[in-house]
Amino acid sequence: MTIRQSLARIGATISALMLSACTLVGPNFETPQAPTLPDWSVDLDNGLDSGDADLARWWEVFEDPLLNELVDDALAANNTLEIAALSVLEARAQLGIATGSQWPQTQVAAGQSTLLSPPENTGVTSAYWQHTLGATVNWEIDFWGRYQRAIETANAAYLGSIASYQQARVLLTAAVVGAYAAVRTIEEQRNIAQENLALQQRSYDIAKVLYDQGQDSELDMQQAQTLLLATQSAIPAIDADLRKARNALSLLLGELPGSVTERLAAGKGIPVLPQSVSVGFPADMLRRRPDMRQAELTAMALNAQVGLAEADLYPSFSLAGSIGLASGAPGNDSFGDLFDGDAFSWSIGPSFVWPFLNYGRIRNNIRVQDARLQQALVNYAETALSAARETEDALADWDGNLEQAAILVQSVASARRSNELATLRYAEGYSDYQRVLDAQQALFSQQQRLVAAQGASVGSLIALYKALGGGWEALPGDPELDEDTRRQMTERTNWGDLVEAPDDAATQE
Repeated sequence: MTIRQSLARIGATISALMLSACTLVGPNFETPQAPTLPDWSVDLDNGLDSGDADLARWWEVFEDPLLNELVDDALAANNTLEIAALSVLEARAQLGIATGSQWPQTQVAAGQSTLLSPPENTGVTSAYWQHTLGATVNWEIDFWGRYQRAIETANAAYLGSIASYQQARVLLTAAVVGAYAAVRTIEEQRNIAQENLALQQRSYDIAKVLYDQGQDSELDMQQAQTLLLATQSAIPAIDADLRKARNALSLLLGELPGSVTERLAAGKGIPVLPQSVSVGFPADMLRRRPDMRQAELTAMALNAQVGLAEADLYPSFSLAGSIGLASGAPGNDSFGDLFDGDAFSWSIGPSFVWPFLNYGRIRNNIRVQDARLQQALVNYAETALSAARETEDALADWDGNLEQAAILVQSVASARRSNELATLRYAEGYSDYQRVLDAQQALFSQQQRLVAAQGASVGSLIALYKALGGGWEALPGDPELDEDTRRQMTERTNWGDLVEAPDDAATQE
């Protein structure tokens, strides 16, 4: 058979393999159905409605410029979010590896010069050099979709990393707004403590004057002093809580403790709730939440892994070829002979490998992957149930906290009036100090409860927006890395266009 006939036969074999290399073994992924209700289980009132929810920058409903600034700073500098962005970059590189694997898997160029000293019984009396230079290519044809399934896995993992990054944004924005609200709530609690301290100081002064004048007992003065000192002792604990809340906010901003104290001095009090909040429908919530997309993509990646494992049941077909130059023999070991025409050699041909006797290992690996897939599908349903519960809990908290705060507003007004009357009657000698003591204790308690309820109302709205999946839609595309991070990485490694500045990306578009 001539060389031309051999090449023709090999070419026909290659063509047949390429044309038939389109079978994808394993199941094709079908998006699972998430359990959901057509409407919320509670009536929407207290400002809630089922209108389309615009949640891209939901924190702006509080109309607090400083809060908006803090959220933007956190999105730009938070370390946990930066790690999530780097995970996306890692997944993109992994996808590139999987994509490249469908092409010739081995592409090697090699050369060698070896000095040989043969034994004397060969008749060769002196050492000589052998020289080789060549290249080898081996290509496993994707006959059963092995590499295609690997690409599906890597692509789903990449998209899942983006969903994970988006979920990190949802959690971060909620945490920043929650930390800010906590700071403002504690500040208001401190203001109330100072206000009550002033009231109790005046009552103590009156009791002391009456006692010094012999018009009242020492018991009233001591009771007044006890209440005053009790309120004073609460302030250091409040101050400690305030410092810790500010430190928590600093951490979210990627800053050292105490860095936000000066900025917070110019802000408002507890964030003011909006008049109305649109929450959409349960189906909208499920479509919006990044963790739902992440759960679906995890199942998609594991579905491809089942096909990848199943491909091991069948033979793999490869095409191998090599070209080379060789020279060197006893008495003729010139390196220049390596490039003579008669030094050229080549080989090409198909091959297959079939692990037919695997003692059940392949079948059990398929079962392992299928079990993992089923776990992911169940987890998807569980994620949907948890999402529904989080939203319904936030709706319930919203109603409960608003109604409680409305009642406490009246309670504080009543307690304040009671304190005014009790203090006046005591000063005029119409009642004992016990009524003043009871009135001031009730006032302080009800004011603290009101502030706590107002802070909880803000917290329930934050939880509602988080449960609805708000906060990630402002993302323009793939996550953007911090400029310092980008500089460090590009100085260490050639990242190509995977790590590029936003201006560079805009230019390429």
